Amino acid sequence: MRREGESILEIAEKLGVSKASASLWCRNIELTRRQKDRLFRNKLKGGLKGRLIGAEVNKNKRLRNIKEQETIARNIVGDLTSRDMLMLGIALYWGEGTKNPNTSGTTITNSDPATVLFAQRWFEQLGVKREMFRPYIFINEMHKPREKTLLNFWSHYLDIPTSQFARTVFLKTKSRKIYENPNSYYGVLALRVRKSKTLKYRILGLIETCKEKAGVAQLVRA
Repeated sequence: MRREGESILEIAEKLGVSKASASLWCRNIELTRRQKDRLFRNKLKGGLKGRLIGAEVNKNKRLRNIKEQETIARNIVGDLTSRDMLMLGIALYWGEGTKNPNTSGTTITNSDPATVLFAQRWFEQLGVKREMFRPYIFINEMHKPREKTLLNFWSHYLDIPTSQFARTVFLKTKSRKIYENPNSYYGVLALRVRKSKTLKYRILGLIETCKEKAGVAQLVRA
């Protein structure tokens, strides 16, 4: 067994003896260079198998943890009320919206379709009509041949006709991000509401009120 490339531990386990006994029995066995190489290759295979098993165990542990945390999250969140949706939208605009009161247009910009769809529904909750949206796409110029596909994707996803979209903005800078499948990337969408200065002022007021209620407004001014 030793000459066939099995380790001391493997021999001990197969024969049902201690590792010390197996080592003692094999100590006088002289291995050829070829036998030593075979033993080394078997050790590598065993190590790789062990690492693969370990990786699979860790993966399953991670997936179980994710599922457990998702269940906990659902129990914490529960059902979303209209007020919950309002507050989520305020937080989203606080982070992703245009906040300069002197600029025209009220816009939330993001590349995640689900986030943009939520933003659209939030705007509509605030009274924005579907025909008031004037979205446009930001994307690297390497995607220019896909412009029609990009427009159709966002148009279908948001249920806004392509005729309402402003001209696509193609960025000439070299793209630093590498996508495994570039055809699955649809750019960054700026969901803009036309003629919406009053709406912007209201949203900015909501944000300022949240800052005050959270006790951070004074800290920001300081």
